[in-house]
Amino acid sequence: MDVTHTCGPVAVAVDAAALARVGTALADENRRRLLLALLEAPAYPSDLADALGMTRGNVSNHLSCLRGCGLVRTVPVGRRVRYELADPKLAHALAELASLVLLVDSEGDDCAEEGDVHG
Repeated sequence: MDVTHTCGPVAVAVDAAALARVGTALADENRRRLLLALLEAPAYPSDLADALGMTRGNVSNHLSCLRGCGLVRTVPVGRRVRYELADPKLAHALAELASLVLLVDSEGDDCAEEGDVHG
């Protein structure tokens, strides 16, 4: 489902399925950590595991999810596979999302509280 949203004089097409994939990717703390590491630079799974204190199997599983969501891609380098963000625009979008989270956090609003209904 695509939705057209007007933001000032600019109309922006929003792909709801793409937003769902981003939501799935960001829902897990380890996937968020991997995305933030890949924001810095492309990396090999073993290097990500060492840098983030995760097992290689765990990193592999999360990278597979991120790849399935379309957020990262692989680049063969000799016999190894390096991971990088699938689209350079993703770096900007993640930075913008992170700044929104900080604004929400500074207000003390926790949408994850039990029994709290937003809408």
